[in-house]
Amino acid sequence: MTRGLLEDRRTLWVVAALVAVLFAIANLPWQLDGHWLYQHTPHEGVATKPPLVGWISAAFFTVTRSWEIAWRLPSLVAALALAIVLFRAANDAYGTVAAIIALSAFGLNLVSPRLATLVRTDMPLALAIFLIGLLIWKKIRCGDEWELRDQIYMFVLLTAAMLIKGPIVYAFLLPGIALFQLRRARARPPGAPQTNRSSAWPGGWWPWVASLAIFLVWVAGGIRFHPGFHKEVVMREFVGRFGETIHRPQPLLFYLPHLLHKFAPWSVLMVVIAFFGLRLRNWRLRSVFREMFPETFWLLCWSIGGLIVMSLIPSKRVDRIFPVIPPLCLLLAAQVAPRNSCSHGPMDYPSRSVGSAETGHRPVVTKDTLTPIYRWSTGALLLAILFTGGYTGWKVITGYRDHRNALAIFGRNVRHEAEVRHWRYEIVSAKDEGLLLYLRKTHFVEPADAVTEWNTESLDALVASKEKAAVLMRDLTAAALSQLQLNEREHHQQGRGYVLITR
Repeated sequence: MTRGLLEDRRTLWVVAALVAVLFAIANLPWQLDGHWLYQHTPHEGVATKPPLVGWISAAFFTVTRSWEIAWRLPSLVAALALAIVLFRAANDAYGTVAAIIALSAFGLNLVSPRLATLVRTDMPLALAIFLIGLLIWKKIRCGDEWELRDQIYMFVLLTAAMLIKGPIVYAFLLPGIALFQLRRARARPPGAPQTNRSSAWPGGWWPWVASLAIFLVWVAGGIRFHPGFHKEVVMREFVGRFGETIHRPQPLLFYLPHLLHKFAPWSVLMVVIAFFGLRLRNWRLRSVFREMFPETFWLLCWSIGGLIVMSLIPSKRVDRIFPVIPPLCLLLAAQVAPRNSCSHGPMDYPSRSVGSAETGHRPVVTKDTLTPIYRWSTGALLLAILFTGGYTGWKVITGYRDHRNALAIFGRNVRHEAEVRHWRYEIVSAKDEGLLLYLRKTHFVEPADAVTEWNTESLDALVASKEKAAVLMRDLTAAALSQLQLNEREHHQQGRGYVLITR
């Protein structure tokens, strides 16, 4: 029954539809927390991230004419693209059941729906890293040679990742490549020639060096032409991550319990299947690695390598480890698949027959052991639907009930009044940078400038915090407080109520 449920085509469509819906609604009600080559914050500070995601958002804005949507679309599009690519890869390699499990694991957890429409760079970065790792996985799986077009493809993806979040892409890929290449060198038979087949290394350093050079040119330009870039971006954002004085350090094992929790129940399923396979081998751990397919071992190296390196960096945040989740989903698909060899080409050493007793490479899961695996997978799927769906629904309902989007509504109401009455208005410098997007402005004005423009009748209205409004009202001629206000209780931020000042 469980196998029939997992193989049913309708299960795929239900899971895919649920994942898409959760990705779209998880952050409702939408509200935002706040120069082309070197972008700036609303307070004219230097933005600490490279500009690629900002460029993509600007392109989306030309189509949607809505910054609220344009800032969120890069993450949503990246999440949907990642889900599709992951499903197709798992389906081609391991079959429909494994692909459904991989898709479910990616979409039905506590991290992916949250990041799918969050105004952050985590999801686009995860997509770029996954496409690179997937290319390596395909080369290993089918024993293909690395060609120039593959290196160009890797260079493009590495450059994109660099322009999304900088050299952090190295932390998620290079450790896994090193681990895999070390095992590959040890597994090569004596006297066998060293080839570029089934290798995790793309055959040269130039994609890595060239993409890094482009990023360093961007950094050098920022240092040279933008005051504050060296301090805020180089020292604080990049170098500061490796120290314990600027950013709050976390324990070494900070990510492991969070990953087990946020990726549940799939993390539990992976551990259960791993112990199940180990028991079938009479608890001989060495035989597990010896019998593991090279492409499966790459997925393991890819995931664990990134987790280890990110754990060594003192500055930690749960979302930063997200790029290890897609390869873990593909690894889970390999765990539940009855076979996982490539039918399109030879492995590294043609004299070895893949899946034979001679090589020792055989699937962890066989047809005789599929029944409990399918039963556990079905249970995990149903639990994930209930838990992730219920948790996301609860967050959305409480968000609307508690008026989490009160600031966005306040901004929309002010814009409506300004359009109806043809007001010229500005926003006095405030802590909530999202006010600029809600009110369709590009910058704040300082209190002194606001007073000057008001008294020269260049402005008809001002938006200010209640604290600053109390001071401004003494210097503004013929000013009055509008009924349109946002109090602290609605905004859930102490000291962040806002008022509209009119004539």
